[in-house]
Amino acid sequence: MGVKIFWKESCPKCPKAKELGESLKKEGIHVNLFSLDEPGGLAEATFFSVMSTPTVIIEKEGKEVVSWRDRVPAVEEVKKFL
Repeated sequence: MGVKIFWKESCPKCPKAKELGESLKKEGIHVNLFSLDEPGGLAEATFFSVMSTPTVIIEKEGKEVVSWRDRVPAVEEVKKFL
């Protein structure tokens, strides 16, 4: 189980999403950041049907468990699903 965070350089909410990722990492949670400004990030976003940024997805074995699209959840909200 892990957290995927999708972001774009031009997104005004995305710095907060990246901060969320850093907070989760400090607690030992596996987090991957994907920039939609890069081909690899776009490919992963396509797989998870990401259409807006920021998007935060908790996935297990390649399947989406829960997601927050176009908003940044609180750390506590994310941890409820981990």
